[in-house]
Amino acid sequence: MTVNVGAGDALLVVDTQRDFLPGGSLAVPDGDAVVPVLNRYIALAHRKGRPVFASRCWHPKKHCSFKAQGGPWPDHCVAGTPGAEFAPGLELPREATIISKATSEEADAYSAFSGTDLARDLRDRGVKRLLVGGLATDYCVLNSVRDALKEGFSVLLLTDAIRAVNVKPGDGERARREMEQAGAVPVEFGDVSR
Repeated sequence: MTVNVGAGDALLVVDTQRDFLPGGSLAVPDGDAVVPVLNRYIALAHRKGRPVFASRCWHPKKHCSFKAQGGPWPDHCVAGTPGAEFAPGLELPREATIISKATSEEADAYSAFSGTDLARDLRDRGVKRLLVGGLATDYCVLNSVRDALKEGFSVLLLTDAIRAVNVKPGDGERARREMEQAGAVPVEFGDVSR
């Protein structure tokens, strides 16, 4: 299968932030491996004149998802801290649209669409299909893909540019199956015409 990227397409880079990389406070195993692959997709989108969106967790200090507040996770991606910065080496273009999510203490948001203007921004730019990669397969990628499909966008799941937390063994594979069964089409960079 060859995929042509062109009019109506956009790239969504999900939560590729320092705290989700090895050594971060909520490290995704092998999470740093997505960065060079995402850079290839970013360069392709730029070459084809397609918009790039990048979501980020941008939590307040006492976010409800943190263990200290009764949540499941260690403190991570606190707004304005080094851990919330995008991954070193991630080559987001200056014109990329940054989507900050989970910005209130009381509400978590795994999806880039949750509590943001992403769906409207995509429609305003004539986007019909999203190429989605980033971290983590079984949480923020999964939920962003679910919502993209619910919002009526087609989704190409960039399987070479995602990694899973795997809190329970196999979570990442289960998430991939769910996304594909819901209609996301799995692709790798070699499938994309350049």
